[in-house]
Order: sequence, then C-alpha cells, then structure tokens
Amino acid sequence: MPEFTLVEQPDSITADLGKHDFVGVDTEFMREKTFFAELCLVQIATGETIYCVDPLTGHGMDDFWPALMRDTWVVHSGRQDIEVVYQTSGKIPGSIFDTQIAAGLLGHAPQMGYASLIKELFDVEIEKTHTRANWSKRPLSNAFLEYAAEDVEYLLPAYEALAEQLDKKGRLGWAEEDSALLLSPALYDIDPELAIERMKGARNLRGKRRAVAARLAAWRETEALRANRPRQWIAKDSALLEVASNMPDSIEALARIDGMPAGLVRRSGALILGAVSASDEDDNNYRPPAAPDEQQKAILKSVQKQVAECAADLGLAAETVASKRDLSAVIMNGDRASKVLSGWRRDLVGERLLELL
Repeated sequence: MPEFTLVEQPDSITADLGKHDFVGVDTEFMREKTFFAELCLVQIATGETIYCVDPLTGHGMDDFWPALMRDTWVVHSGRQDIEVVYQTSGKIPGSIFDTQIAAGLLGHAPQMGYASLIKELFDVEIEKTHTRANWSKRPLSNAFLEYAAEDVEYLLPAYEALAEQLDKKGRLGWAEEDSALLLSPALYDIDPELAIERMKGARNLRGKRRAVAARLAAWRETEALRANRPRQWIAKDSALLEVASNMPDSIEALARIDGMPAGLVRRSGALILGAVSASDEDDNNYRPPAAPDEQQKAILKSVQKQVAECAADLGLAAETVASKRDLSAVIMNGDRASKVLSGWRRDLVGERLLELL
C-alpha cells in the first residue's frame, strides 16, 4: 500500500506544491443527496509525496487552491474531478494531461479504466474496493485513505510512459489538445435556461407543450440550485412531462395528473401553473430535429467510412477519431464548433467533411 500524508490544514502544503511542474490529482466526493457534488478529499501525488487533503476540516484553503492550479494536473478521466473542484473553489487548473485520453490515442479502449491502464503499463493490480464508500464521514479510516492514495500513486509514472509513447508516434500534441478541452468553464457552468436538454422525454415535444416543459425545467433547475438538492428530488421528469402534456389550468386539474405527488402540488402548485400560463408568451414554433434526408445520410455514411479507414491506419478506435454523434452534429445541425473541425482531427477528417458539405 502507498505511503501518504493526511493533510488537515490544506494551506500548509502550498510551498511544496510550488516546487513541482506536474502533480497527479484525483478527488473523492459525494453527490447522492445534493445538486452539487460535495468535495470530500483531494489526493495529490508530487512524485515524492502523496497528500490526502481533507477539505472538510474547516481550515482555510485560500492559498491551497491557487497553488494547486499553477501545476499541470495529471488525471485519469478527469472531467468529474475538475467539475467538483470548480464548483467548490471557482477555479480551474491552468493545464492538464488526461491519461484516459492519452491511452485512447495509443489504441487502447476509448474509455479505459484507471485500474486497467495501470495493469497494462506496469502489471500492477489496483483494487477498487471502496467505490461506494461514504467519503463525507469522519474520521476517514486508514483503509479508505490507502485506497484514495493508490488512485494517484501511478499517475505521474503513467504520464511519463504514455507521453514517451505518444511522442514517438507524433501524437503527444493530440493528447494535450484533447485534454485541454476539459478546461472550458462552459462545461461546468449551470444555465437553468438549458435545463430542458436534460429532461428525459422532452425531445419530441412540440409547440406550447415544449414551451411549458422548458419553463418547468428551468424552474426546477433554479429550485435545485437554491436548495442544493438533486433535480429529481424537486420534481421528477415524468411528473413535469405530464404537466406539459396536459397543461392544467387549476390546482384541482394539476392534482389529477397521473404521478403528480400531493406534496409537490401543495408546495409548488402555484409556481407550476404559473409556468404553464406564462408559456403563452413564449416562442411556440419549436419542432424536434428533423430526421436526416437521403443526402445527409449519404454524407454521414461516406465520412464514417473515411473515419473508420483513417482510424484503422492509425491503430485507433473509430470513435477516438470522430464519433457518429460528432459527425451528425456537423452534418445535421451545422455545428462548426465541433472538435472534428479543429486541431488534429480537422487535418485527418474535418477538411473532407467540409468539402462534402
């Protein structure tokens, strides 16, 4: 088991963090009962020391966060780690290297797990025995802390091994470029007006029913943010979709809707009815995205074939180069901000896609 130092005063290690260009970073958090994930532990590997930093002690972190952000983070599948740190501290690291992304660009499975990668690189078995642990409970057991420390123990050696292999293939810049995509605050900022996109089943609503669902989704998102509770605790998707479908005009009609909890009607009935009536003022011309026409299908098929051939030549999975979803977004929706049309992917497939369009 790795040796580690439990840090209960995070600001006390800022001087040491400043000595390193690269640090391995992982987090443990809980989100079952809250809207925002609760950061419970930050694990940092410097190459000399593994720190398990406890953010729940009540001690200051004003110096800790800026010091940590100055280093390049080595992470594995780091999007959730960056999200919870950003929502906790309001800060995002200056640069990162994601070992899962790097592994994919060397021909490994696109979503390769950390334990599988470490086994592949170093023939070391990592036990994932505490994935369901309650990380908010104090004191943390030594077994929990050892498990957490092991999650960063091999990150820096993995970075060195992967970077060397990528460099030999001329793909190190690809990994750095794709990793940097995770640093956009837009990935983690919450906009209630976009909450309709997360409402399961709302995609096919049209006209006023879509407008009602959009207002209800925005209302629920705002309430979930305010109360810091999961969206489904405020109101289930199914209940809000029933409201959008039936468009009740009274508390009595709202209460009769199938699956509508009495408590929700009592607490928020007036607000829900307000969203229904206010939707009269909205643009009710929304229509679900049209199915691809024959020309678009032909373009998609042609580009997918090119992507598959290109990926095979490189020894990569096709989705690592460009997923069907990415390609469809460009062809169907004209998404010119797609990663397929920038960086190394543009040279491989993006230019061809633009020609076909």
